Amino acid sequence: MANTDSSSPTIFNVRKTPTFILLLLLCIASYFLAAYHQGAPLLTTASLYLSASCNHLTAQTSRTFPRCSANFSEYTPCQDPHRSLGYKRHRMIYRERHCPEEPLKCRVPAPHGYRNPFPWPASRDRAWFANVPHRELTVEKAVQNWIRFEGERFVFPGGGTTFPNGADAYIEDIGKLINLRDGSIRTALDTGCGVASWGAYLLSRNILTLSMAPRDTHEAQVQFALERGVPALIGILASKRLPFPSRAFDMSHCSRCLIPWAEYDGVFLNEVDRVLRPGGYWILSGPPINWKKYWKGWQRTEKDLNEEQTKIEEVAKSLCWNKLVEKDDIAIWQKPKNHLDCKLAQKRSFCSAQNDPDKAWYTDMQTCLTRLPEVSNKEETSGGVVDDWPKRLKSTPPRIYRGTIEGVTDESFSKNYELWKKRVSYYKTVNKLLGTGRYRNLLDMNAYLGGFAAALIEDPVWVMNVVPVQAKVDTLGSIYERGLIGIYHDWCEPMSTYPRTYDLIHADSVFSLYSNRCELEDILLEMDRIVRPEGCVIIRDDVDMLVRVKSIVNGLEWDSIIVDHEDGHLEKEKVLFAVKKYWTEN
Repeated sequence: MANTDSSSPTIFNVRKTPTFILLLLLCIASYFLAAYHQGAPLLTTASLYLSASCNHLTAQTSRTFPRCSANFSEYTPCQDPHRSLGYKRHRMIYRERHCPEEPLKCRVPAPHGYRNPFPWPASRDRAWFANVPHRELTVEKAVQNWIRFEGERFVFPGGGTTFPNGADAYIEDIGKLINLRDGSIRTALDTGCGVASWGAYLLSRNILTLSMAPRDTHEAQVQFALERGVPALIGILASKRLPFPSRAFDMSHCSRCLIPWAEYDGVFLNEVDRVLRPGGYWILSGPPINWKKYWKGWQRTEKDLNEEQTKIEEVAKSLCWNKLVEKDDIAIWQKPKNHLDCKLAQKRSFCSAQNDPDKAWYTDMQTCLTRLPEVSNKEETSGGVVDDWPKRLKSTPPRIYRGTIEGVTDESFSKNYELWKKRVSYYKTVNKLLGTGRYRNLLDMNAYLGGFAAALIEDPVWVMNVVPVQAKVDTLGSIYERGLIGIYHDWCEPMSTYPRTYDLIHADSVFSLYSNRCELEDILLEMDRIVRPEGCVIIRDDVDMLVRVKSIVNGLEWDSIIVDHEDGHLEKEKVLFAVKKYWTEN
C-alpha cells in the first residue's frame, strides 16, 4: 500500500483515488464545522482517506447508541461503589468485581474540558485536573506530598506515606538491599499502590510494575495512575485470586497498603506467593516493620505492632520464604527457587495436583501452598530460569521450551515474534501516530504470546496484554516470562478500569472468539468506554466479521476504515482502523 506525503497531518495513511476526493472534502468540512473543544489538539480524526482496494467493504449502521448522562462520566460497571454496598463487607468482598446483569447501552461521556494527557515522560509528573476532577487526595495526602493541585493541573512530586524523600530515593534504598539494575528483576506488582509513584519511578530502571488498588468512592487513585501513563488495574486482595498466572512477578511490594497480611490464616500472603516467581522478592515497608524504632510516630501500641510483625514472620516462614534483610522500615523476603527443602508448618499443606495454580478468574483464594514444578536438585529453579532483561523478551519462555503450552513450540514462538514485527510495521504505515509518542497506554485484547507488545518495545508505550479466559490455550504465563505484563479477562464483562484509560486498543480475532458468546455491541461499547477521546482502535478479523463490526462501529460514531491485510487484498482477513471522536458531557 503506497504511502502519502510524510508531511501530511492525517492519522491514517492509505491509498487515495480521485473518485473519493469529494468524500474527503466533505469529511474535512464536517470536522472543521464541529466545535473546537478546549484542550483538544487538532488531529484530523475525521479526515480519513479510504483505501481504494477496500472501498467496497462498507456497512450500514445497525443502530445508534445514545450518549449517557453526565453522572456516568466515571462509570466502572463491575466496581460500582453504590452497587457494591449490597455485598458482604467481610474481607472487603464488597470491593471486588460484581458486574451488573444488564450492560449499559449508552456511550460514557468525558468530563467537560477533557484534554489529551501530557505525553510520556512528562505525564509521570503532571495531569490535567479536568480529566480527573478530584481534589480529595490533595487535601488528605497534602503532608505526604503525593499530589498537588496547581492551576489547571495536578502535579505528582513522587512523595508518599513512606517516601519522605520521594519515591526515587526510596527505590534507591531498596536498590542497596537487592539488585534492581542487572535485569534480573523485570516485572513487579504493587498492591495498594496509591497514585503509583513506586511503579512510575521504577520504569527508569526498566522494571515494569503493575500497580493495583481498589475502586475508591472519591479518590480515584488507579485513575490517577493511568492518567500518568503508568500500568494500573482496579483490584483488591479479598476472596478471589488476582487475575494473574502463577510465577508471574519478580517482585511484589506493599508500602503502608493497609492489607492485613497475617489475618485469615495468611491467605493474602499465600496469594502473593502464588504469583511470585521462584526466587522472587516480597517487600514490606512501614508498620509494623522496625516497630521498636517507629512505634510512637505510628500511634499504635508496642504490643499491637509486635504481635502483627510476629504473625507476618510466622506466615512468611510457613511459605518457606527466607527473610533477607530488615533495614529501617523496609523488610525483604525471598521465595525459594524450589520446594525441595520446604518443610511446611502443620497448619499449611501443599495444594493438590488438581488445583490449577494458573486458574485465576473468579477463583477462590486458598491457604494451601501453591506447589512449584518439580526439580531434580536443590540448585534447579522450578519451572525453568528466565533470562535477565532485555534478553528475556526474545528468548523462548520456559513454559514453551518445557512443552507446557499445547501447540506452541520454540519454532512457532520465533515465527510469531517475526510476524508481529511485520504487522506492527504495517500498522504504522496506516496510523502514522503509532510510535510517535501520541499513544502511551495500550491494550491488547487477545494477546496470545505478547507479540504485539514485543514489537513495540522500543516505543514509549506499555501494553496490557489480555488473555481471554475463553482462549484455546493459556499463554499468559509465557507473556510474563518474556518480561511483559497482562491479565486474564472475559470480554463478555467490562474491564476493571476507569473510563478513558487507554490510548489505543488492539483486538486480534476477538470478535470471532466471542461471536456466539455475547453481544458484539456490548464488547464495542466497553471499548468505547475505556478508550480515550481521539484514541485509536485496531481490529483484525475475518472480512465478514469486520463488516458486522463496522456496522456497530458506525453507531458509535467512530471514524473508521477497513484496509487490506499486510500480505495483500487476496487475504480474507482484513484490518479495521478507527478513531473515537472527541466529545464531552454537556
